[in-house]
Amino acid sequence: MTPSGNPYGKRKVAVAGVALSDCGRVDDATPYALHAQAARRALADCGLAREDIDGFASAGLGTLAPVEVAEYLGLRPTWVDSTSVGGSTWEVMAAHAADAIAAGHARAVLLVYGSTARADLKARRRTANLSFGARGPLQFEVPYGHTLIAKYAMAARRHMHRYGTTPEQLAEVAVQARANAATNPDALYRDPITVDEVLAGPVIADPFTKLHCCIRSDGGCAVLLVAEDLVPDLAVPPVWVLGSGTAVSHTTMSEWEDFTVSPAAVSGRLAFARSGVRPDEIEIAQLYDAFTYMTLVTLEDLGFCAKGEGGAFVGGGRLLRDGALPVNTDGGGLSACHPGMRGLFLLVEAVRQLRGTAGGGRQVHRPDGAGGSRPPRLAAVSGTGGWFCSSGTVVLGAG
Repeated sequence: MTPSGNPYGKRKVAVAGVALSDCGRVDDATPYALHAQAARRALADCGLAREDIDGFASAGLGTLAPVEVAEYLGLRPTWVDSTSVGGSTWEVMAAHAADAIAAGHARAVLLVYGSTARADLKARRRTANLSFGARGPLQFEVPYGHTLIAKYAMAARRHMHRYGTTPEQLAEVAVQARANAATNPDALYRDPITVDEVLAGPVIADPFTKLHCCIRSDGGCAVLLVAEDLVPDLAVPPVWVLGSGTAVSHTTMSEWEDFTVSPAAVSGRLAFARSGVRPDEIEIAQLYDAFTYMTLVTLEDLGFCAKGEGGAFVGGGRLLRDGALPVNTDGGGLSACHPGMRGLFLLVEAVRQLRGTAGGGRQVHRPDGAGGSRPPRLAAVSGTGGWFCSSGTVVLGAG
């Protein structure tokens, strides 16, 4: 029974612990080790014990994911999730976990991820993935060389054609992400870049040059969500899950009705409605940014600006840590860390910012109305999977 007396949907849910594993260049660890390192650090962050965990969610590792990872961590969960929808996996899992905790099906759910994508490539244990395969509906696109990045590039070109968005505006996203990474000691790339440098780089898929694209790194992270009755036991302030939304769109490009609209238009609308928060109340946003266009179109689809106005919206330093709407304050996948399905990293950064513990000169400060400043109070986190195939959006509030 929940504290309210209703076992279904009434128990509040908080993010208790968050942590990163070693990130960037990690040549001497397995993905399992990164999972374990992140999990241990997340428990240490909030002061809870492994025995408190009764729910577990993971994807991307093991033949029987997440059973193998749970066994490696010494867990025997009674609630489990292995949803895998690309980069939005973790926001979707967080939504599932919050629903399970609210309904009384679990008390503490651990989400954990780890990948050595960069190290595996360097050691030639794997090759780069140009596509997701050639089975099912994808068989009708792969023979024509329609690579993963080409799909994003086509969408960006459509936005440019319809709304006049420019390469320079897309480059601004990369420049500001790098500026945010400058004071993040965990970021892989911290040296400043300019719009001209972004535009002058080698073309990967028109209109994207190299710096329009995410980096490849190693790394892992963990997030622990708990029921409200565990909050008094935490060593850190809680961050509350206020609302969430999920959506899927398409697999084949021919089934995508509008290249300029992502499924975040649906997941965001649901998340804001369920949380009772408006986009103009959000003080920071952590958005999936495998490519610069993703940031721009997600800002539009979440309602931070009108459709077609994203190019102008990202100008003037708006996305910087001290800008009007700080976005990807750790440097994002474009500069900080991108080991694969990056969505869980977005939740870690949002929680740290809302707690006011980001530190290292990278903490966001908002006016407190009395001439001083305070940490942000509301954050939107939105993950994207596939080539805008899926989306999960979570609204978080400071305790």
